[in-house]
Amino acid sequence: MSSWSARLKRLRGAGAPPPSLDDLRARMAAILQDEPRAGGPATPERESELPFASEQTDLGTLHVRRKRLGRAHRVGHCCTSAAADASGAMLALLALDPSLAAVDPARALYVDTETTGLSKGAGTVPFLIGLAFFDREAHALVIEQLLLRELGEEAPMLDRLATRMREASMLVSFNGKAFDLPLLQTRFVLNRLPSPASMPHLDLVHIARRVHRHRMKRFNLGAVESMVLGFERTDDIPSSEVGSRYAHFLRTGDDSALAAVVDHNEWDVVAMAALVGVYGEPLTGLTPVDWSGVARTLSRAGALDLAYGVADRAVERGAGHDAVRARGEIARARGDKAMALLDFASLVDKVDDARLRLELSKLYEHHAKKPLAALEVARRGTAESESAAARRIQRLEAKIGRSGKRPHR
Repeated sequence: MSSWSARLKRLRGAGAPPPSLDDLRARMAAILQDEPRAGGPATPERESELPFASEQTDLGTLHVRRKRLGRAHRVGHCCTSAAADASGAMLALLALDPSLAAVDPARALYVDTETTGLSKGAGTVPFLIGLAFFDREAHALVIEQLLLRELGEEAPMLDRLATRMREASMLVSFNGKAFDLPLLQTRFVLNRLPSPASMPHLDLVHIARRVHRHRMKRFNLGAVESMVLGFERTDDIPSSEVGSRYAHFLRTGDDSALAAVVDHNEWDVVAMAALVGVYGEPLTGLTPVDWSGVARTLSRAGALDLAYGVADRAVERGAGHDAVRARGEIARARGDKAMALLDFASLVDKVDDARLRLELSKLYEHHAKKPLAALEVARRGTAESESAAARRIQRLEAKIGRSGKRPHR
């Protein structure tokens, strides 16, 4: 006899009249209430391993982690506190964004997100938002991380982000213009919250690509940290693992899987502060090998005199062929064609570059009025179509013929 049948018989009693339907319902309810649940006794909730505190807000529970870094804190050989004293004007020039010139870098808000995926679509959720900002009175960089422990409870996290943005002079991110900010704006809309007003945004990935393009091929934050700041992360996780770790946490409640994600996010926002300090004073924070990239970017921003000074200093400090070429390019842009010709001519036998030969040939022909020298350079190959190169050579030979000089063949 099954245990359920035996218990029914005991409840009814021997020789008793058959119970009514209502009696059976009441007795079954008692049995079900007494029956132990599958899986044994309930396990008490495990204490969280993550260093987040819970704050009650008008929009729900907010899970926050805060940390302060002193003025002496360094990422590699660069001090994070230098970001508070960075030159806004220099950052604006390197970012090619005049709106940054008037902002106070000491009131910048550094933003980085960890997400469930790499798409910017509605299905991608930022489950960890890393923020950093300076407490000027305490001379400290404050790290504030916001964690989404349950999907669908983003409102408190987004509201805190909006508050921090209202208090800031500008946003600082690394590839945030293309990814983080569009994603966050989508989340504000989906949660029916007012989107924060637009504000100046310094995206460091663009500065990194302009300044270091001659010596770097990958421009993720870890690579820039290593090359520019001299910092190598230990026990860091690849970005490809972030989403799967959060999925594991949602399935199991095991928040130990997120510990490395929290560290990764903290490293990101702290590294951004260190980079702002470097780019805000590039001649102090960068080595001469990068000054040519700084000079070219300043030239693009229209600051030609400043750009020439940086390039000239790079040449003096032995920064190599790229610095000489940058100085020549900037000299040409300033209208100093004689200096440009000298720099390009000094490189033409050392650097195999058809574009360089084209520019030098033009300078010999049109500025120096030396068609013979222009022809000799052009015959070595220029960065133009075959027909254009043929016309250039024919024109130069004609000029030389009219002058009575014979070109060497």
